[in-house]
Amino acid sequence: MKAIVYEKYGSPDVLQLRDVEKPAVADDSVLVRARAASANPHDWHFMRGKPLVMRAMFGWFRPKNDRLGADSAGEVEAVGKDVTRFRAGDAVFGEAVGAFAEYACVPERWLARKPAGLTFEQAAAVPMAGITALQSLRDGGKIQAGQKVLVNGASGGVGTFAVQIAKAFGAEVTGVCSTKNVEMVRSLGVDHVVDYTRGDFTRSAARYDLLLDMIGNRSLYACRRVLAPKAVYVSVGGRMSHLAAESLCGPFVSQDVKVLVAKRSSADLEFLAGLIEAGKVRPVIDRTYTLSEVPEAIRYLEGGHARGKIVITI
Repeated sequence: MKAIVYEKYGSPDVLQLRDVEKPAVADDSVLVRARAASANPHDWHFMRGKPLVMRAMFGWFRPKNDRLGADSAGEVEAVGKDVTRFRAGDAVFGEAVGAFAEYACVPERWLARKPAGLTFEQAAAVPMAGITALQSLRDGGKIQAGQKVLVNGASGGVGTFAVQIAKAFGAEVTGVCSTKNVEMVRSLGVDHVVDYTRGDFTRSAARYDLLLDMIGNRSLYACRRVLAPKAVYVSVGGRMSHLAAESLCGPFVSQDVKVLVAKRSSADLEFLAGLIEAGKVRPVIDRTYTLSEVPEAIRYLEGGHARGKIVITI
């Protein structure tokens, strides 16, 4: 089979399309014939080996695992002897290790059935970004109906899911994005849009019960100005080391400050599939690339201006 392989850290130029051995099926896993994948910031962090602390776990001088890609959608080709939820021919989506490949061996607990109304390309856009958005709002932010929620980075991969999921939970949602993305974010059903090229959301008179921050371009101190006394601030990405230092003030303020690390979950994939089938959430796709064009896809994603998700057709 063909797969994207990298043997050293660096720019997208280190990514190569090669013929590799097709994976065997583990007892608790499913062999998926991939039809699509999607790119995430997760991928270029692993590609570059940054932040450097990652290398303590994944290889100091070269990656221990030479495959890249985390989101996959496709058809089940074979199942392990302990698998009970899927059979050959099922259309599935979820997270995988080495998803930029024609086949992936995926633990059953990482997969769910593909929503019937989605293409494989649309389904591949959902897993990592959708789960991150859901867990940030529900588990990190403890979102409740009627709350005022601000999403900083509303036009990105996680942000486009977050504003829709927050609306599905019954929140009043404000999305922050650039001028070119205002209409797209409005089309996702938000109540208010802040164009950051024309105004600073941390200077507004509004007060929010939950602030979901994908960007980290404003200090925690500045963000606290627009938080209600018992509000929650959740950071997803951004300047993690800077936020960690600032969050030391947590014991001395009434707001709750959290840094979220999402976890793979088939139950959450099924929850997202339910929202999608109910018409409450839809994936937003900016561009599509072929498997051989993964280096170009990652280069574009690294630029930081993607609208929604970048999808790889396989």
